[in-house]
Formats: sequence, C-alpha cells, structure tokens
Amino acid sequence: MRRFLFLLSVLLLAAPAGAATLYYGARVGMKLTIVKKTGIGSEHASILARHDRHDATIYCREYGHDFTKKCIDDEMKAPLSFEITANCKSGEFTTFYGAKMLFQGRNKGTEVTTDYLIKAVAENVMLDGSGASGYDYTIDQFKALCPNRLK
Repeated sequence: MRRFLFLLSVLLLAAPAGAATLYYGARVGMKLTIVKKTGIGSEHASILARHDRHDATIYCREYGHDFTKKCIDDEMKAPLSFEITANCKSGEFTTFYGAKMLFQGRNKGTEVTTDYLIKAVAENVMLDGSGASGYDYTIDQFKALCPNRLK
C-alpha cells in the first residue's frame, strides 16, 4: 500500500511532460525545471529555472530515505541561484550554486582527466571530474548555456 501511495504521489507531482531540466547536484532529485532561456550561445546567455516539490520529494525519499514533509520543505529552501548566465565568447559562467566558473576549452593533456577544462574562479582550481568536484552537472549547465562551445 505504501508503494502505491508513493507512486501515486510521484505521478501527481510530476513536472509537465517534456519540461526540460538541469541538475544542480549529483544526487537523485537535485534538478531544476527550466522556465526561460534567453541569448543561448551568445555573450549574454541566461537560463531561469525553478525548484519544485516533486524533485525535492524524490531527493528526500530516494537519496535521504526521509519521507517527512520537513525534509521536502528544507530541500525547497536550498540556497540556490535560480538563474545561470554565461558569456559564451569568454567562457565565463555561473552555476546554480552562484559559483563563478571559466570554461577553458578542450583538455589537451593536463593532469586533469576531463574532456574539457573548467576552472572554479574563487578557488582557482580546475574541476577534476570527480563526483566531489561537480564537473558533470557543471559542464551540463555550461552546455545548456553555450552548446556550440563543446565540439
């Protein structure tokens, strides 16, 4: 019965069919629904997104194994920036965490094992491709803003 109720709640809370999403973290449910895109591929690229209870519920239940309303409410209050921006010409961009990043193009033989180089500006470090670095969802955010830069 519990599984049936969970499945029913997931179906009722589901985002509209075909709604595009972007991950802000590596864990299940850590994604935002895209509301608006402007200037994609330009020096003024922007994506506006929103958090929804459906994804917060998935995060709490599937990752945290927490079925409480408090967990969902807390996740909805996660300190995120709901707009990411990029200058696709210079490679400068921001993430949903508000971090400033610099896309430096294809990796041409550095000690970092990623296909592309991304520098976290404030920390002055390259994302190394590990789960802890956030490379996967960070490159996806840049790709959504500047799709023509990844070739």
